[in-house]
Amino acid sequence: PIFGCDALGLVNEWNNKAHKMTGYSKEEVLGQNFVQVYITKEFRASVKRVLDDAFFGKETANFEFALFTKDNKRVEVLLNATTRRDV
Repeated sequence: PIFGCDALGLVNEWNNKAHKMTGYSKEEVLGQNFVQVYITKEFRASVKRVLDDAFFGKETANFEFALFTKDNKRVEVLLNATTRRDV
């Protein structure tokens, strides 16, 4: 899946694979705080740190964490966090 967050951690990109994996549509997640709403409690601090690092140019590869699906199931995800810059 591909998702994106802005500097405040709000979802600004959500592809079809993310929708299929979680059950949440793009319209449901856009503007939501990704870490607070979709990440399991034990991973919130570490996922926030990885996303913050990516925002400041420090990439992270193969970071494992769990998130919640729409039907409240736990799904393990492997994250590669990179900075997206609009040119």
